[in-house]
Parts: sequence; C-alpha cells; structure tokens
Amino acid sequence: MSGTDSTTIAGYLLRSLKAAGAHHVFGVPGDYILRFYEEMSKSPIRHVGTTREDTAAFAADGYARCQGIGALAITYGVGALNVVNAVAGAHAESSPVVVISGAPGVREQREDPLLHHRFGPFTFQREIFDRITCASTVLDDPVTAFRQIDRTLAAARRDRRPVYIEIPRDMVTAEGFALPAAIESGAEPASDEAALTEAVAEAVELLDAAASPVVIAGVEVHRRGLQDALVDLIERGRLPIAATLTGKSVIGERHPYYIGVYEGAMSSEQARYMVEQSDLLLMLGVTLNDVDTGVYTARIDPQRMVRAAQGEINIRHHRYPRVQLGDFIRALTGGITRPRAGQVLQTSAAETLADFPARGRPMTTARLIARLNAALTPEMIVVCDTGDCLFAAIELKVHERTEFLASAFYTTMGFAVPAALGAQVARPDRRALILVGDGAFQMTGTELSTHARLKLAPIVIVFNNRGYSTERYILDGPFNDIADWRFERLGELFGPLRGFEAATEEAFEQALTAAIAERSCPSVINVLLAPEDASPAMRRLAEHLRRRVGGA
Repeated sequence: MSGTDSTTIAGYLLRSLKAAGAHHVFGVPGDYILRFYEEMSKSPIRHVGTTREDTAAFAADGYARCQGIGALAITYGVGALNVVNAVAGAHAESSPVVVISGAPGVREQREDPLLHHRFGPFTFQREIFDRITCASTVLDDPVTAFRQIDRTLAAARRDRRPVYIEIPRDMVTAEGFALPAAIESGAEPASDEAALTEAVAEAVELLDAAASPVVIAGVEVHRRGLQDALVDLIERGRLPIAATLTGKSVIGERHPYYIGVYEGAMSSEQARYMVEQSDLLLMLGVTLNDVDTGVYTARIDPQRMVRAAQGEINIRHHRYPRVQLGDFIRALTGGITRPRAGQVLQTSAAETLADFPARGRPMTTARLIARLNAALTPEMIVVCDTGDCLFAAIELKVHERTEFLASAFYTTMGFAVPAALGAQVARPDRRALILVGDGAFQMTGTELSTHARLKLAPIVIVFNNRGYSTERYILDGPFNDIADWRFERLGELFGPLRGFEAATEEAFEQALTAAIAERSCPSVINVLLAPEDASPAMRRLAEHLRRRVGGA
C-alpha cells in the first residue's frame, strides 16, 4: 500500500477498507484521530472533510448505498457521539457504514486520567455503539488487531449494517501480527437445500395457479445487490412489479412491468388497485414497517402471500428457515414454466405538462414533481429528504435502478444534502438531484459548501413552505414555524454556487433550465410554496396520522 506500512494497525485497516470498496473516508479531524488521519494521508484512500461529524456519517451512508460500503473517521466523545443518530439510521436502513473512532491511548486509559472529551468510563462509547451496529471492536491489542478488523468488516458486508472500530491513538502505528488465514469472509451462509427446494416448489405451484400475481420488491433486494436476479424473475414470468417506498428504484422505474410504489392508502390508484386485487403477492425483501404499509393502511392478505426475506421464506402458514433471499429468487426464476400471457404496460403517473409553465401560476408540489419527472435523465440520482418531498417523490420515475436514495424508514431529517455528497463521490458518473424541505436543509445544508469545494454540481430543490409541513398536517401550531432563509443567496457564503428563487411556474422553468446547464458548481432553487400546499399522498397520510394523534 503506497506510502503506508500495512504491517501497522492503521495500515492494515486502511488496506482492508480499500479492498472492501471504501476508497474514501469522510470525517472531521480531532486530536484522538489525528495520527490515523496522518497515516490515511499517505495511503491511496482519500479523506473527504465535512462541516460536521453527523453529516460525515450521512455522507458515508450515501456512499455505502452506491459503493457497497462506506466509512467515516471521527474523534472520541464529542465526535463519535455526534454521529449516533446518523449511524442508527444506517442500521435501520441496512447500510454498511464503518465508524472509525479515535480514542485516548491504552496507557492513558489505564492510568485513568481526567482527559478531555471523556464522559464516563472509557467503555461507555463502545457500549453505545454496540446497540446500533452489528459488530464492534477496540483495537487495543496488537496481537489480535488484524483479526478483529477482518471480523468486523466481514460482519458489515455480511449483515449490511454499520460496524464500529475504536483505535486508541498509541495503537495507530503499532505493529500488528498476521495470524493464520482468517475465517471471516463476509459471505452469506449457504441455504438449506431441502428447505429451498420445498419453498420454491410451493411458490411455483401457487404462481402457476394465480390469475393476477404481483411482485412487491423491498429494500433488502437493494442492499444485497439482487436487482439483476429480480429483473430476470419478472421478465421470465412477465410479472407486474411494485416497489415499497424504502425499496423505491429497486428496478428502473420506466420498465414496462413496473406499476409504481405501493404504500397502502398513499399509493397511486394504479399501484393500489393491482396490488390489492392480486390473488398472489410475491413479497421479496420487504420489511413491513409503518411507512411501507402507509401507516398500516395496506390491504394485503397473508393467505395469498409468499414472503421472502433474508434467511427465511414464509408461504401462508408454512415457514422455511435458513433460505437466502438471492437463492430463492434465482431458483424461483428457474422454476417458472408457464409465464403469464400478455404484457403489462405501465401508464405514466406524471401530470400532463403541455401547459407548463402557466403564466402567473404559483408553484405547487404536484406540478413541481410533474415537471421534475419530465426533466429526469439516466445520469441523475435522486436523493430525497424526509417530509412532503419524500411522499411527493412516490410519483417520480427514475431511469436506472438504485438511483433513488432516502431515509425512508428511519425518516431522519437532514439526510439528503450530505448523503448526496457521499453518493456523488462514490458515483462520479451521476449527478445528484436533491429534494429537501426548508426545515431539513436548515439542519445539514452546510454540507452544500463541501459539494462546492469539490466542484460537484448537484441540483438542489428546496421545498420552501416556511415550516415543518408534515407536523402541520398532523397537529398544527406555532411550534412548526421556522426562520425564512434566503436559500438562493447561499453562494455568497458557501462559495461557488448558483441560486434561484421560484414562486411561479415561469420562474421555476427558467431556474431549472439554468441549473441543468450549470456543470461547474451546485445550483439551489428556492421553490416558494404555500404553507398549506401538500402532495396528495401527504394529505392522505396526514389525515390518518391526525386521527391517531387525536385519538391518543
């Protein structure tokens, strides 16, 4: 590894990260991690500095979703605790993020001094991260350090979850020991062949008898890289397919068999009708959370369902354990002998744009999404924040698979701008279209300055309705109002950046055209929306939530 001694603990960790696919590490320097940063500066891995630690974790999350693994490096205490929310979100969203935290030296900890950034016993920090990662380690023993690195990174790849690695500052350049061949490969366990055979046989029998089967694909298909296998299945069987909101873009959304996002009452009429009238649902990699079920408004019957998740297949009342999702999808594809007749032709959910822009017409969320649908190109990756922009984005149809990123289940505000940074660093062939509310932008929008510093050119659409719109529809009050920022003027602070204000369709059309043409720096379009404006999906969801809160 050029410039770095791979026999040291830091050198081995950096080499292992690169081998796993992490060619960049995000983060903010601090004294307990500085020696690791110095070693990283000598290595092929590039450090991407961020404005805050939590945005580094969001960036690593976005990077991991595109690259297969992401990493961040922060200091002990104040740095590590600042990333807890973002790492918890990565855990909830099945994103393999490697958290590298510096720490006081082994000798310092042994002598137990009152060091800065300390907040209790030195074990506390690891104990916190134990709760939100699938594996953790402290590299305080040179004899076992290499093996612990192998074990932890293998867990991240196998479980598609964050992991935590703590490195005391006096261990960074300590010589490690190469132990006999590691047993940790990160590979998935093999399926139980008997269970797999029986599950596929039962599923094929039900599929052959079904008149209107539908596939619903979820986030696990994304995270386990099974998109090719999914496309083979639906094309061989000529099966219509819907995605969950957390699984959005699991398939290119202009594929002829794609019918849209199914999210219970929040779905489009086409998707809702086809799913709910189906006599067999093949649910592949779906997590049945309250978001994907439209706050439990989904009308799906377990008696007409094949539910395949990682490690287990459930068919009506039958359970087949120890079956891997990928093995099941591929075997089911091979078992199809009678594809459905005819072809599903999707109909566009986008509003007709023949009259866009209408002179003097104020911007609305519905018209905004319709215009963006027409503007989407295959090079664009959509990164969406939480709020009405997320519900409105149900109607967006991205061209390529895995080109829509969001914190759709954990729903943490402030995800989009920093996650888009990670996505664009991982995928320089893509251009980010960032959808973010004004409230979420105020939380982490400073990371747009890093986009500008790196000469990235995302297009940021700010849904500016001067407050927290989701909460307004659940329970309104002055607590939902926020400061009215002039987002279009951020270039004066963040440096090279083009800003636009758009209150009308004509102004938005001019701004969007200019932003698409701008390739040298970020563009921000401050879209002024009425506080009461909302997407149709948002209105339906908010009504359900309002009844629940009122009942409570």
